[in-house]
Amino acid sequence: MLELAILGLLKERSMHGYQLSKRLTDSLGGFWRVSYGSLYPSLKRLERQGAVEQIFGKQEVGRRKNVYRITEKGETLFRELLEESGPESSGEDNRFRVRMAFFKYLSPETRIRLLERRRAFLEERLSTIRSSLATTGGDMYTMSLMQHGRETTEQDIAWLNGLIAAERRATETMSGGSKRRSTARSLRRKERAT
Repeated sequence: MLELAILGLLKERSMHGYQLSKRLTDSLGGFWRVSYGSLYPSLKRLERQGAVEQIFGKQEVGRRKNVYRITEKGETLFRELLEESGPESSGEDNRFRVRMAFFKYLSPETRIRLLERRRAFLEERLSTIRSSLATTGGDMYTMSLMQHGRETTEQDIAWLNGLIAAERRATETMSGGSKRRSTARSLRRKERAT
């Protein structure tokens, strides 16, 4: 997951480690904090794989900062990690958020597929929560926590439904515009031919 985030940010521009750490926190809504103890080993691993490279050392107050950029191999790895499909699990919440931060690099069809898969996972989670609420008695705090889980899951599903609907409308608009342009070109060709 960290590799995907690093590659996605380096796709936008070259950065050194501190900038990457700050952008990871800023661009991912503060839900994910990255320690330098995990960031730098990930950068080194990506460098060994040929996915990133150092372009120059930046001198700042007596210290040299290594600036990294994504390579062609990194672009390929980024695409694979972004499109990667596997079963959703409860530990996948942050993974989904990281992927969504880079949805602009995916085709509309792939975005819809990933959003629908996430929605299906959350619908299953919601079903489990509802069953637990119906059958489990508990103290006020346990019940309150379960109700909160149900409400936030329902909100997430509604949010995803909105995103899926918007994505479909945009896709239909684009394909409708393409059809109109294609029809107009055909008409112009016919006019020229006559």
